Amino acid sequence: YQMYGFGLLRGLELHQEAGFHPIQVIQQATSNGARILGQEDRLGRVRTGFAADLLVVNGNPLENLKVLYPVFGGGGIEWTVKDGIPYHVPELMSAVKDIVAHARAEGAVSKVSP
Repeated sequence: YQMYGFGLLRGLELHQEAGFHPIQVIQQATSNGARILGQEDRLGRVRTGFAADLLVVNGNPLENLKVLYPVFGGGGIEWTVKDGIPYHVPELMSAVKDIVAHARAEGAVSKVSP
């Protein structure tokens, strides 16, 4: 079982390992998807008038795709912009941890053993 997002990133890494140039790998996740869906006139690029959800990372994914992983030494996703609203990912992750800790304290959530 793969959580959404992690499988996508691993797939991008596999494309790069197969010989695709890093820019081609990024295009596979962005503009190529819009083109395949017939939505290239409104999706898949950062342009005026286009609907855009963005990830802002610490690092250059063209040099190392691992900067797209949420937790990466010196990298990781810093901001997510969804429907024009910016979200600071470290603050979101902290809030989720607090919610889970509170739920555990209330007995609503238990730890799952592998």
